[in-house]
Amino acid sequence: MESAWSAFHVYRKCSLKERAHFMRTIAVEIEALGDELIVVAGKETNLPEARLKGERARTIFQLNSYAEACERGEWLEARIDTAIPDKTPPKPDIRKMLVPLGPVVVFGASNFPFAYSTAGGDTATAFAAGCPVIVKAHPAHAQTSELVAKAITKAVVKAGLPVGVFTHVHGKSFEVGQALIEHPYTKAVGFTGSFTGGKQLFDWANARKEPIPVFAEMSSINPVFLMPEKMKMAASEIAKQYAGSITLGVGQFCTNPGLLIGIEGDDLEQFMATLAREIQSIPRPRCCMKASAKTIVKNGSKPLLNQVSILYLYQRLRLPQTRDNPLSRL
Repeated sequence: MESAWSAFHVYRKCSLKERAHFMRTIAVEIEALGDELIVVAGKETNLPEARLKGERARTIFQLNSYAEACERGEWLEARIDTAIPDKTPPKPDIRKMLVPLGPVVVFGASNFPFAYSTAGGDTATAFAAGCPVIVKAHPAHAQTSELVAKAITKAVVKAGLPVGVFTHVHGKSFEVGQALIEHPYTKAVGFTGSFTGGKQLFDWANARKEPIPVFAEMSSINPVFLMPEKMKMAASEIAKQYAGSITLGVGQFCTNPGLLIGIEGDDLEQFMATLAREIQSIPRPRCCMKASAKTIVKNGSKPLLNQVSILYLYQRLRLPQTRDNPLSRL
């Protein structure tokens, strides 16, 4: 943190053009990692090659796009109100603009090893704003994060910047994240992940003597409302689309819809029957990104299973049944 704080006083003075050049250099270095990055990420996350290559391309696009936006400078919101000395009372000369806050801690996301992790959007925007970045690698893809971190470190050297502009740390325990957030040199936090994790970071940040902003994109149940008129026209079609959506990427996308709200009736019955058939017809799914996924699903399902009148349409993962649920079935 000392290194990041020291680097901040240098990096904040870099021109927008210099920052943009640095970000474009990162993009070049990531692309230079070639197939090695895809292979390592595939082994760690179980994500298919096509998905990883697409996400890498997205990450490179993000870096270049943010570099272009950084260079334009509109985001600085610079304002100049010139003085009017003859006015009563005299109007002073007032000038203002957004300035960098200081070192930013970024927590890598589990389900996006490139676009929302080490060199993802949070990191890119912090660099554009003139802030050093400390990345906490996600343990689900630590080796992938390490490769990307080395690419960023190369870009730091090539851009002639202080080494403290970028720092990469590992650690599975909550204490690592807590220590990073509570450090007085940390001035902002970027996070993409669970509500529980994000809320904890938010609480630590707000409990500081000097509270700091936490820019968090946290998980949601993403409710879907089944409108009656649409259901009359295309109940089966919607069910097929829904089945594809909830199983996309083994159900690990943050946009995965989790709660359906509909009106009882024949249309809803048709929807549920089609949904069950569609899910049953899906080939055996790939492995999840994390070994702990099965445990997380089981533990997360217990509160639902304890509710009365739960009706199972289809269940592939064997979850514990409950005596209090007479309607539960496979």
